[in-house]
Amino acid sequence: MQWLTSSVKTRSIAQVAGGVAGAAILYVIATGQTGFDVTAGFASNGYAEHSPGGYSLIAALVTEIVMTFMFLFIILGATDKRAPQGFAPIAIGLALTLIHLISIPITNTSVNPARSTGVALFQGGWALSQLWLFWIAPIAGAILAGVVYRWLEAEEKV
Repeated sequence: MQWLTSSVKTRSIAQVAGGVAGAAILYVIATGQTGFDVTAGFASNGYAEHSPGGYSLIAALVTEIVMTFMFLFIILGATDKRAPQGFAPIAIGLALTLIHLISIPITNTSVNPARSTGVALFQGGWALSQLWLFWIAPIAGAILAGVVYRWLEAEEKV
């Protein structure tokens, strides 16, 4: 991971720690209900028999790559210095809402490895064994979004 700056590493570690802390808070709250069973999923991301709608590995992979691509592409556009100031939170919030509406039935929506890791650690078992997809797909989607955004930006300058 030499190619990552210490700032990116620190932010990544902080995001995962935040995801775990958020999952811990939800776990404490959820265990206050009689009959709570963490093995039922605990909002973990999954595919095949662990997908809310029974979607396959390929469907989950494509969904997470495309949804993360779109989310990052919108973030890059909304926060670009050429974009109207003050509207980024609206665009980003509405995009994330739409992404969740589309992908919750497929994977329970990841688009963020830190979010996926936090709940998977508490669920254990199958969630941890499927966690690799919810790291690989969002990272691939984010990289693709960055490459395409830069390419389009370069095309505009020509």
